[in-house]
Amino acid sequence: MAGYLVIGLGTFGRSIAQTLYENGKMVLAIDQQEERVQKVIDDEIASDAITLDVTDENSIKKVVNDDFNTAFVCIGKNTQSSVFITVILKEIGIKTIICKAKNELQGKILKKIGATSVVYPEETMAKETALGVIRPNITEHFKFSEKYRMFEIKAPKDFVGKNLIELNLRNKYEMNIIGIKSKEELNIMPLPNTAISESDILLVIANIEKMALFWKKYNL
Repeated sequence: MAGYLVIGLGTFGRSIAQTLYENGKMVLAIDQQEERVQKVIDDEIASDAITLDVTDENSIKKVVNDDFNTAFVCIGKNTQSSVFITVILKEIGIKTIICKAKNELQGKILKKIGATSVVYPEETMAKETALGVIRPNITEHFKFSEKYRMFEIKAPKDFVGKNLIELNLRNKYEMNIIGIKSKEELNIMPLPNTAISESDILLVIANIEKMALFWKKYNL
């Protein structure tokens, strides 16, 4: 299983690491401050955490190997360190590098030197950023309550050709399909015999706890 690097364990980095880890991902958390690393270990929000000088190229190369293909660079305040580590990760061969930036100028620099994407986060954006990487086929829209939320989901391959009755999502996952977006139109309140086509986007209201089973079943 390919792992995730989280470099920088401030508020944003901690939240990224925790969200990935709680979703079953292998996470290596890195920071220069020993107390931050120890806090991550104590709170058990990553697979492993180490104290490391991210400006030390040799140390980075010893730690990062083929087990990782995605990195979150969460050092927003120090542009020089962000730039340095992004260059190193690019040279090592990390495919996806997501960088935190404090302003547009820093973001432009990071993109030019190899960042796949740049985020300008508030603390509340951390979870959405992580989930957007590990579940690109799911977009969360509204929180109706602590139990139910609305999502857009790219129809899994197993759904194609089946209608809503056959899928039986309401009984299996407490999930109701309230809309289907195809290339041609948006079908609001589809009928039970409506069949799912390839590339359809499903608008659903679902039980949050049951969604975890759904994600695992269809590898989303």
